[in-house]
Amino acid sequence: MAQFRAYENSNKATMKAYPYLLDIQSNLLDELRTTVVIPLCPTNLASKAAITKLSPTLEIDGKFFIALTQQIAGIDRKYLGKQICDLSHYCSEIIAALDFMISGI
Repeated sequence: MAQFRAYENSNKATMKAYPYLLDIQSNLLDELRTTVVIPLCPTNLASKAAITKLSPTLEIDGKFFIALTQQIAGIDRKYLGKQICDLSHYCSEIIAALDFMISGI
């Protein structure tokens, strides 16, 4: 697993609202069975709920998704679907959203 990679959401109950899960856990913790993810929601489903600094917009294959940082969760890695893409070029925005959620800055 690699930090800032997006994976398909394999949970049938939530995959429509959150088609992708963004793995944000450090690569130093790859030996753990669990990982920390942020659900990614299509902008047309979440745009009114998005707080720009808390919920950055990320592009995957020409489509835009909102990172719902406030819905951060720990999950078993076996529930991650296929790796879709590397979003590490958004690492500054993702880390800023996490900082904002934790410290309000």
